[in-house]
Amino acid sequence: MIFGRRPFLGALGSLPIFSRAGLAAPRRRDVISELGVRTFINAAGTYTMLTASLMPEEVFEAMREASKHYVNLTELQDAVGRRIAELLGCEAAMVTSGAAGALTVGTAACITGKDPDKIRRIPDLTGMKSEVIIQKSHRFAYDHAVRATGIRMVEVESAEQFERAVSDRTAMALFFNDAEPRGAIKAEEFVSLCRKHGVPSFNDCAADVPPVENLSRYTKMGFDLVAFSGGKGIRGPQSAGLLLGRKDLIEAARLNTSPYSDSIARGMKVNKEEMVGMLVALELYLKRDHAAEAREWDRRVEIIAREARKVNTVTTEVHLPPIANHTPHLRIRWDQSVVKITPPEVMKQLREGRPSIEACPMTNKDALVFTVWMMQKGDAEVVGRRVREILARASA
Repeated sequence: MIFGRRPFLGALGSLPIFSRAGLAAPRRRDVISELGVRTFINAAGTYTMLTASLMPEEVFEAMREASKHYVNLTELQDAVGRRIAELLGCEAAMVTSGAAGALTVGTAACITGKDPDKIRRIPDLTGMKSEVIIQKSHRFAYDHAVRATGIRMVEVESAEQFERAVSDRTAMALFFNDAEPRGAIKAEEFVSLCRKHGVPSFNDCAADVPPVENLSRYTKMGFDLVAFSGGKGIRGPQSAGLLLGRKDLIEAARLNTSPYSDSIARGMKVNKEEMVGMLVALELYLKRDHAAEAREWDRRVEIIAREARKVNTVTTEVHLPPIANHTPHLRIRWDQSVVKITPPEVMKQLREGRPSIEACPMTNKDALVFTVWMMQKGDAEVVGRRVREILARASA
């Protein structure tokens, strides 16, 4: 008897070894596990060293789909930038290699404009604008990304000093948003001073989402450029960021980076998957029920706090940072003469346990600190139980 192809395959399908029930699903490869690298419950927050956030499935799927196609990178950046600008109500936008990458390309834009000779020459700033004004209280580690362009930071401590510091060498003025309470010049006055003297203003808001309103607040306030991390609260690719602002400066920033070969930020490449992933993450973030999310954070905090307070002398409090990382931080304290262990020692035991748990690096000798916004379902219960167990053993 001669079988046709379909009857033959159908007959095979009736056999247990070839039936759907008999076929084992392909095993998904876990490379991190293969390499023996520790994974953990993130009770720390969106720290780059701890890989910050987890992308939603929709972001991952958008990146996977983008990976199947060739596109012109400039055309894609055009389209993604237009869409982001529409979503956030700003003049122009681009996806960068993180907020630090945004600082570098944004500063370069303020130095070079669209002049191809200047773009090729930096960080040699001979004959170019070469200074960035910044409040002394706003100096921070990430301003290295600004200094990488070759500029010199000019520190000021008042509006009067700002005005005296402006010269024909001034390329830009930098504002570190989280440091606003520490500086004498507040955001709106800073913008006003910059406009008065024709100096581009740049606000670094890397970790300042939530609240969602911040994504448009500072461009509407009048800052010429604003930078955000893409891989923190927005939960896009961790290596991506957003640069928002004036159309001419965004265009100049793009000329100072990949895919243009002779540019200072050529190495700060953003691939098509990251551009698409960043856009989809932003779309999802803007649609999110932020009030419901905040209630869930409060619930997780209370779960951990309630478990910890079961141990004698333990007290808890919730701190909400005013600007950066504006989410509930749980602080746990105890009488260390009764519960004979220090917060850093608890942090170490949590890290070394199973599952491993990373507490917030803000933990110090007085308080164990957690944030809950990057936790997954069920994590708060695990963290609360482990904290109670460790503290209870230390008080026995």
